[in-house]
Amino acid sequence: MRILGVDPGYAIVGFGVLEYTGTTFTLITYGAITTAAETPFLRRLESIYRDFRTLIQQYHPDCVAMERLYFTSNQKTVIDVAQARGVLMLTAQLEQIPVSEYTPLQVKQAVVGYGRAEKKQVMELTRRILKLQKIPKPDDAADALAIAICHGHCATGLQGRMES
Repeated sequence: MRILGVDPGYAIVGFGVLEYTGTTFTLITYGAITTAAETPFLRRLESIYRDFRTLIQQYHPDCVAMERLYFTSNQKTVIDVAQARGVLMLTAQLEQIPVSEYTPLQVKQAVVGYGRAEKKQVMELTRRILKLQKIPKPDDAADALAIAICHGHCATGLQGRMES
């Protein structure tokens, strides 16, 4: 299963592509889609759409795993992130790639085994699981890889239960 993990945003969209076979994750690529602050918002959304579509077409994921949006204290930011997230979800839908969503608590539970883990713990275990020398940068890419790992664990568990 090829998983495209996504940490949504409008300034930075973290992404990570993993191959998951049996119980082994293999890193394909990771990085970030970035948009400049001075760019009009609709142009930023257009750029996110184009770059995300290119990623999907280049890496041919079987699925997209995305962080579920949770409310923060800054309403303007959460609305803008929600709009960018909608663009990402629509792009996946148009490319006929199923999308699964995970809360930060689910990601922490799947990667670290503890839903209240610190961000540093998640990043370090992501590095270890993927057998990397360093924690991926930017942080948004590391988060996207953790989301992809979460999906690998969760989707495999669901598949096993459905086959029983």
